[in-house]
Amino acid sequence: MIDIRRILSDTEAIKKALMDRNQKNIPLEAILNDERALSSHRKIWESLREKRNRLAEDIGKKKRLGEDSSSLMEESRLVNAEISRIELDLSKMEAGVREQLLLIPNIPHASVPVGPDEHSNKEVHRSGVPRTFSFEPLPHWDIGTRLGILDFDRAAVLSGSRFSVLTGDGARLERALVAFMMDEHAGFQKKRRSGKPYTEVSIPFLVRPEMMEGTGQFPKFREESFLIPDDNLVLIPTAEVPVTNLNRDSILDESDLPVKYVASSTCFRREAGAAGKDTRGLIRQHQFLKVELVWITRPESSYDDLEELTGDAETVLEKLGLPYRRIVLCTGDLGFSSAKTYDLEVWMPSQGVYREISSCSNFEDFQARRAAIRYRPKEGGKPRLVHTMNGSGVAVGRTIAAILENFQDEDGSVIVPEPLRAYMGGQERLSPPERKR
Repeated sequence: MIDIRRILSDTEAIKKALMDRNQKNIPLEAILNDERALSSHRKIWESLREKRNRLAEDIGKKKRLGEDSSSLMEESRLVNAEISRIELDLSKMEAGVREQLLLIPNIPHASVPVGPDEHSNKEVHRSGVPRTFSFEPLPHWDIGTRLGILDFDRAAVLSGSRFSVLTGDGARLERALVAFMMDEHAGFQKKRRSGKPYTEVSIPFLVRPEMMEGTGQFPKFREESFLIPDDNLVLIPTAEVPVTNLNRDSILDESDLPVKYVASSTCFRREAGAAGKDTRGLIRQHQFLKVELVWITRPESSYDDLEELTGDAETVLEKLGLPYRRIVLCTGDLGFSSAKTYDLEVWMPSQGVYREISSCSNFEDFQARRAAIRYRPKEGGKPRLVHTMNGSGVAVGRTIAAILENFQDEDGSVIVPEPLRAYMGGQERLSPPERKR
């Protein structure tokens, strides 16, 4: 959530930033008018409280002198009634302003390229060379089906479209990837700039709606979520939601920052706006596994920390030998809560394109203001809002898809990346059923 004081003091810059994000219909002037009315009511409320205090002193004096104070007491009663009425108005007005602020996206960082859509995203780094095949590479859904490790038909019977069943080597590969990624991130404290370790956490997959508001999914994207209204719970779209909210309503010590978490979780998304997109395969599913990295850090270091967090995600792809690139998203393609985002895109041979496998974002104090996450500066003074960041480290289903496509052989088998073999009993290759006999 944006600080209303920032909107008041720099209205034109905020308007331009929202235009750069293609947000042309946010009624900033109406919000500012409501905030000014709220400020005016606060002044009246403060004035009445001062008057009540003066009346209380005068009443006390008269009583001590044995004088009649009935008229002052009646005036005090009327002032108290007016204060109560204004407090009700203030509560409604504050809630109204907050509801409007919750619908305003974050303001892009100055380093974010300006552009209307994904075509204006900028590539900043590329790693690995896409393999040249001597045969026509198959898409991962065909490879997985022929290997007998992916079953979309049975998943459709169980749950409908955009679900999958992994069996045998497919399930083992998924488990191996989660273990490998978690082990990689847990070891990063030995070699990273921040010097702080990741704390591994296991979190609930169901959260209260307030947690979704804290990280920016609600109220804007409520229709994208799987809701359980009878229990007032929501299935998480990403571990970012419960992990970030672990420090909700907290004041941390500056010496504890950055706080770094890593979690693996099942994620659930309705994909309501994705009709007709990626209808086959593992790229866009209602349910999927993901390893998530979450940082809570100091404002002064957050952009250096974003580079480190993104590097942690990149290390997974590099060790697996998957060609990828890093792009910085332009203003028109930024997520709602993000001030700056790097996407990591992995090469998919069957499509001849790079596809997103990780998104690493700095939210600055946008989430912290919603969730009331602060820290106490070393030098003292008032607590300050932290900056929060997160990134996929990385999406497991999309990694399976990338492994199947990049390491496929003409005979239908798939080479297991070397780092995963220890997690799969030394297995070096996924082979079709007829070759296992």
